[in-house]
Amino acid sequence: MDYSTSFNTFANAAADPEKTGILASLGIDWMLLAFQTIAFLILVVLLGKFVYPVFVRIIDERQEKIDAATNAAEQAEQTAAAAQEDVAKLLKEARKEASAIVATAKDEANAAIEASEKKAKSRAEKIVADAHDQIEKDVIAARKTLHNDTIDLVAMATEKIIGKTMTGAIDDKVIAAAVKEAK
Repeated sequence: MDYSTSFNTFANAAADPEKTGILASLGIDWMLLAFQTIAFLILVVLLGKFVYPVFVRIIDERQEKIDAATNAAEQAEQTAAAAQEDVAKLLKEARKEASAIVATAKDEANAAIEASEKKAKSRAEKIVADAHDQIEKDVIAARKTLHNDTIDLVAMATEKIIGKTMTGAIDDKVIAAAVKEAK
């Protein structure tokens, strides 16, 4: 479009305003403007009645979904934090229990060792005591045997020296007196 032609048309209309109206001088057809205004208003009414409510509903639904997702995310975050705290508490309790179990096991092991040591010690003492008793019995038996053998030897020696056999009662008296003197 040539600007000089448009400008000339505008200038001619401005010079002779009686022939045409102000709108015509601006290059606007008032019938076309009225038709376009009515079409625009009809379009706005139709959009307002059919299209905008659908868009508003879709936007509201999306907003509800976003809000629900945000709430769910916050709840999940709170649940995760609570679960993490619970896990930390459980780990702390488990560590305490493990420490208590280890301490109990050590105490039981020490008690078992002490009991074994006591049992071994008492057993060793019993063995020693039994050995002492046995030695004592053996010494007593050996003394008896030695005593009897000594009496027999003294009797035989007395018989040889005296040359005659004495009766058992006299023999025992003489031997007992000799043994007493020897001690």
